[in-house]
Amino acid sequence: MLKIIKNRKLYYYISWAFTILALLFIFTFKLNLWIDMTWWTQTEYTYSKLDVEQVRLSVEEIKKWSTFSGVEIINNIDVYKVTWENKIAVVAWFDSSVNDTELENLKVDFKNKVLKKLKEVDSTVLETLYISIWKSFWDYIKNTAISTMIITVLWIAIYLARAFSWILTGWSIILSFSSIVILSLFHDVIVAVWFYVFTSNFLPDFKIDTLFVTALLTILWYSINDTIVVFDRIRANLKLYSKKHKKDLDEIIDLSINETFARSLYTSFTVIIVLIAILFFWPETIKWFVLTMLYGTLIGTYSSIFIASPLLYDFNKWKAIELYEKKEYNADDKIVV
Repeated sequence: MLKIIKNRKLYYYISWAFTILALLFIFTFKLNLWIDMTWWTQTEYTYSKLDVEQVRLSVEEIKKWSTFSGVEIINNIDVYKVTWENKIAVVAWFDSSVNDTELENLKVDFKNKVLKKLKEVDSTVLETLYISIWKSFWDYIKNTAISTMIITVLWIAIYLARAFSWILTGWSIILSFSSIVILSLFHDVIVAVWFYVFTSNFLPDFKIDTLFVTALLTILWYSINDTIVVFDRIRANLKLYSKKHKKDLDEIIDLSINETFARSLYTSFTVIIVLIAILFFWPETIKWFVLTMLYGTLIGTYSSIFIASPLLYDFNKWKAIELYEKKEYNADDKIVV
């Protein structure tokens, strides 16, 4: 039988270490953002005698000289030919550290330099399309994602408080369930983001995009699902053992974890197998989403067993937990003789 409560401090230290490292890493390392989460431009040119590889080399040379305060301001360049047309598109992703006004000037300067360079090779080159995405688009996505996560977590907390209010008495005990869920979800999302950002620094193909945000919201669902299963077993065992068999809270929580451990392990293992299969055999476009889900599944399983349940014990170990007893209605009590 696993003695989770006895060894809970070890699990706390591990989680604290992961969380602190995650926060430091996220705020100090450069995020590998995809096209829908960065500041980018797309320019199309018509031509009569240009070669895509020749254009790519020219643009890469200009990229090296596009600097702000001595630092390159273009993160990435993509050059491709528009199908069935004599058009070449140049897409450039810009750094986020430059203010909006200066960034727009740098974008225009880069565009003009590219056009000038291409005209040296082919005098017939003309600029036919120019698109510039501003910083406000990424800010909108970021703010919407944060707001959505906060609202989701709060609704989950309210639901749990409501669900357990019919089982336990005392709002401080009932709210402890909700508070622990919020803490564990914060832990899961932060550590999952860290793992993904860490991976994207070694594998540039794994970028942060809108699917990544969707994956984080999905992680919230999976993590809370696993935590509620354990909490529900604790609730049932409190009802069964707290009065009749006089078991202490730590014994009830350890018993509940052990009763649900196999279920959590098998469920997570099944999900992980499916995610690994999708990661290796499905299209590239969803691999980033799947990798985030894979990290979230592992972390959510760990936190629901080794973090959420021990926290429940520490929140309530000095409290007298009383069960809500439903009063039975007796019709004879209303009879007046």
